[in-house]
Amino acid sequence: MTDFSSLPDIDYADQFTLSTDIDATPERWARAMFGDTPSLAELLIWRGVLGLRLSRGRSPATVAGWLIGARREDWIRLEAASWFLTANLLVQTAGGRVTLRTFVHYRGPLGHGVWPPLSAVHRRLVPGVLRGAAARLRREPAAAAPARRPPPPGGPSRAARRESPRDAAADPVRPDRADRGDGPAAAPV
Repeated sequence: MTDFSSLPDIDYADQFTLSTDIDATPERWARAMFGDTPSLAELLIWRGVLGLRLSRGRSPATVAGWLIGARREDWIRLEAASWFLTANLLVQTAGGRVTLRTFVHYRGPLGHGVWPPLSAVHRRLVPGVLRGAAARLRREPAAAAPARRPPPPGGPSRAARRESPRDAAADPVRPDRADRGDGPAAAPV
C-alpha cells in the first residue's frame, strides 16, 4: 500500500475502494472527486485547519490545488504540505475498481495532535467522495463503459468497499487503515 507514497515516513495511511464499471483515467477520477480547484469546505479544512500550501487557480499540474507529484497509466499521486505535516492522495484504477489512498507524515508534534482527530472525519467523508465522483463521471457522456444493467433505485449497483488482504470485497464503506502512534493499527504500514 505504501509503495506509491513520496513521503519519507508514513505516520498514517488508509485506503477506500469502490467497485465500478466506469472507465476513466486516474486523473479524471481525481478531478471528479476534488475538482480543478478546491471547494470552500476543502479550503477550510486543507488550508485553514491543516495549513496545506495549495496552488491557486486551475492548472494541468494540479488537482484542487494539490500538486500532481507523479502519475502512471493506472495511478496519480497528489501532494501537499504544511509546516507541520505532509500528505499524499493517491488515486488508482484497476480491475473494475477505483481506490483512494491517503498518506500523512507528521513533521512535528502539532501534526501528531491535529491529524488523528481529523482523520476520523476524513474516514467518514471518503466513501461519499468516491460515490459522488462516480455519479459525476456517469453524467459525463464518454465516461461510462456500457452498463450491464441499471443501478437499483437509491444508489449505485455496488457500494464502496474496503480492500484488505483477507477479502477485497469485505464490509461496505470501512477503511483498510494503518497508522502509527495514533491508536491501534488495522494492518502494518
